Amino acid sequence: MVNEVPTVARLSIFPLKSLDRVDVEVVAVLKSGALQGDREFALFDKSGHFVNGKRHDRMHRIRAQYDLQTQQVTLHLEDSDQARTFQLEQERDRLETYLSDYFGFSVELRQNLEMGFPDDTDSPGPTIVSTATLAAIASWYPDLEVEAVRSRFRANIEIDGVPAFWEDRLFGQAAEEVAFQIGAVQFRGINPCQRCVVVTRDAQTGAVYTNFQKTFVAQRQASLPNWAERSRFNHFFRLAINTQVPQTEAGKTIAIGDRLSLS
Repeated sequence: MVNEVPTVARLSIFPLKSLDRVDVEVVAVLKSGALQGDREFALFDKSGHFVNGKRHDRMHRIRAQYDLQTQQVTLHLEDSDQARTFQLEQERDRLETYLSDYFGFSVELRQNLEMGFPDDTDSPGPTIVSTATLAAIASWYPDLEVEAVRSRFRANIEIDGVPAFWEDRLFGQAAEEVAFQIGAVQFRGINPCQRCVVVTRDAQTGAVYTNFQKTFVAQRQASLPNWAERSRFNHFFRLAINTQVPQTEAGKTIAIGDRLSLS
């Protein structure tokens, strides 16, 4: 560990849940512990269920670009030659109509400024993975590049300067929190994130990668580092760390280049 200098190499937020990311240089922490702007918007069907990649693979074939200053999103749908731009707060009706036509059922756009719409509402802090981990996973699949793996696992904070699976130090036994700090922000590491079917698909097309999960589980188990708390792996389809951030950290920022230090 002498030469390890855990440093924030990438910060990503996903303004509209399940769509493309935006890489930023600095991001603020909300009172809930979530990152400002991350999963702030989400689509729902009439039953109140998320319209996301897990439920609808056509979500993968929507490209999204954002202007964070104006809260505009530009969408390019599959098999369409034209992109359409929407202001997320003021043009919800237009956006809902556009995407309802695409999916073939009615969708509703909702906004949550306090927490966004994380998968884990008990631990809504940013998810953390290391660059070396993504590279290691890419090596398990002969035709996947690191960027393709990054796009599948959709972590918020990427740490460089450490070996693969270093982030497995950031959780302990059940009900045990691991305290650490990124820059001036205090964190609590909670658990390794359970993955779903989304990561088995191409992030751009939705095409299923044959035996992705089987390969991942076998390799994850074989490469589990000795510093990982093995009891937290009831199965090995887990990657990246779910976190909580105390309310005292609200308003503080995380930036590229910040150091991560264990308490």
